[in-house]
Amino acid sequence: MDLKSKIRSIPDFPEKGVIFRDITTLLKEPEALQQAVDQLQHKLKELEYDVILGPESRGFLFGMPIAYNQKKAFIPVRKKGKLPAKTICKEYALEYGTATIEIHEDALKKGQKVVIIDDLLATGGTAKAIAEMVEEAGAEVVAFDFLIELKDLKGREVLKNYVVESVLQY
Repeated sequence: MDLKSKIRSIPDFPEKGVIFRDITTLLKEPEALQQAVDQLQHKLKELEYDVILGPESRGFLFGMPIAYNQKKAFIPVRKKGKLPAKTICKEYALEYGTATIEIHEDALKKGQKVVIIDDLLATGGTAKAIAEMVEEAGAEVVAFDFLIELKDLKGREVLKNYVVESVLQY
């Protein structure tokens, strides 16, 4: 199955000149969803890791089923203010300002090996902030695994010190 054909491209959203890659059209087709999860999971087959982190909210969609299939822990990365216990947080730059993400302070143990799964690699800012939180907790980022990579935005360069996998490239 051609997964790219299952992703809707919306020109000029959220602003003129941007092509938004809408995965909701992929998610609503059971076979496409299954293949997307399988292909992301396949990228990890040679890696040793303990934990999968998935950023809110689309990282949850892909990270959770892979964690379940692989019998690994899943740790949500949330927007600031959504987690009830003490957190590690990181502010990062967006095109139009800043945002803050966080994980529970006790979510990771020192020395754990972590894979970060998300739907999209664009500029790499969110991914880099997540890696910094993982390292601050004393754990190790083994790899990033993305469904989509927007190559022109050069997020891979921001993550050059890490293993970066992607299923689809635009």
